[in-house]
Amino acid sequence: MKRSTRKKVRAKSQLSSSNQSVPICGYPLSSVFTLVTSLTWGMAVMASATEFSASEPGEEMSGGSTTVVITGPDAFSHPLANVSRSDRRAHVVGNSLFNNNWVIAPSSTAARDGLGPMFHARSCSGCHVRDGRGSPPAPGEVMTGLLIRLSVPGKDENGGPLGDPVYGTQLAVRAIPEAQPEGDVRIEYQEIPGTYADGTTYSLRRPRYTFIASGAYGAPNDKILIGPRLAPPVHGLGLLEAVPEAAILALADPEDIDSDGISGRPNRVWNPERKRHKLGRFGWKANQPDIRQQTADAFRSDIGITSPIRPEEDFTDSQSALLSGLHTGGAPEISQELFDKVVRYQQTLAPPARRDWKEPEVLQGKELFHRIQCATCHTPTLHTAETWEEVPELSNQTIWPYTDLLLHDMGQELADDRPDFDATGNEWRTPPLWGIGLVATVNDHTYFLHDGRARNLEEAVLWHGGEAEASREAFKMLNRSERQALLKFLESL
Repeated sequence: MKRSTRKKVRAKSQLSSSNQSVPICGYPLSSVFTLVTSLTWGMAVMASATEFSASEPGEEMSGGSTTVVITGPDAFSHPLANVSRSDRRAHVVGNSLFNNNWVIAPSSTAARDGLGPMFHARSCSGCHVRDGRGSPPAPGEVMTGLLIRLSVPGKDENGGPLGDPVYGTQLAVRAIPEAQPEGDVRIEYQEIPGTYADGTTYSLRRPRYTFIASGAYGAPNDKILIGPRLAPPVHGLGLLEAVPEAAILALADPEDIDSDGISGRPNRVWNPERKRHKLGRFGWKANQPDIRQQTADAFRSDIGITSPIRPEEDFTDSQSALLSGLHTGGAPEISQELFDKVVRYQQTLAPPARRDWKEPEVLQGKELFHRIQCATCHTPTLHTAETWEEVPELSNQTIWPYTDLLLHDMGQELADDRPDFDATGNEWRTPPLWGIGLVATVNDHTYFLHDGRARNLEEAVLWHGGEAEASREAFKMLNRSERQALLKFLESL
């Protein structure tokens, strides 16, 4: 990491002394780091982005040659455009397992039984509807697209969150008939008014969460920490998994050596298969090292299905006596073969192509996106490994996910104060933006951020704080047409 940050500083020095254009992520460095104006409110300066006012070769193909050109309600649900015949077969089987409900054991459907006894949803697609984004519950509705992480201060033996002694690390809001759910969470919103520099007003909604225990298992710890998590889209995960670790670490600047106010940090998380810590790259706090572990944890915590990676039920000691007779025990409830198919399904879900990327308003918005330094964290391009044996179709692809997969301090307003391995309560992984403009089409809503508090992309931008505060304030200084152009660019992704 120190070597990569020294390279970044040296590149700036070379630019200032020789006006040399050194490419970074495919863009001339001069267009990224040339400082042109100081904002009157004393925040960071804006960077010139004249090179971003034109379309770039291949930017419409978000996943390189894996990209699918689909814009309808199933835009997130197609296999890689270059998928092999064998992977297509695995994709089809995995798709069925991902979308169909699991049932209570014992059942005639032995390959799909073992639900619960406590669970959050009956299928993967219950949260990731059409492989897309979940939504917060409506008033009086039991949550599905939003789930609640739980912990208490401290860390477990592997450095991860320490579960509540009674309720563990995730709240189960549903249960089979012979058991009881753990409880629910009441969400209340407060409207927060604001005003742009041009006098236009806006309003944000701040959520407040109250944990309501069912009473069946006992009282939670009085220092319990609550972390709401909206189900993210799952397309393009295989491509992000195929990005070399070194490429991600090269983007990190934990000590902010270049003094730009941005200090992306990697998360190091426990991998139970490898029995060691690895770079985290999935999850809202980059708390999952790969798709296999993400899938195993989701099966166990979300659906109550054990797997070869997570063969034990997700019970606390205080729950075991009450629930010991309500699960199958013995072999994992999903076999290794079927588990691998679900993993391969997610690895081979393609990102959708962009729309309208050459439209003048979109190009104006793209320039503004770079000028106010949104692209500092939402890195436009990454490159997958030259050869990735896990899924060869994902090898050697230039992709446009708009993420650095690193942790950033997003300020106290977005904080849940719940640490997760190396991630602090204020830090969040930069979420990929590819496909974000199709959420309304695929999922019939526009709720964004980790808890769905943002009702549209504009509100999502306005909630940015911490390292992104300067970019947020620069957005608020734009006039109405400029703001609309930037949002139009985001909708094109």
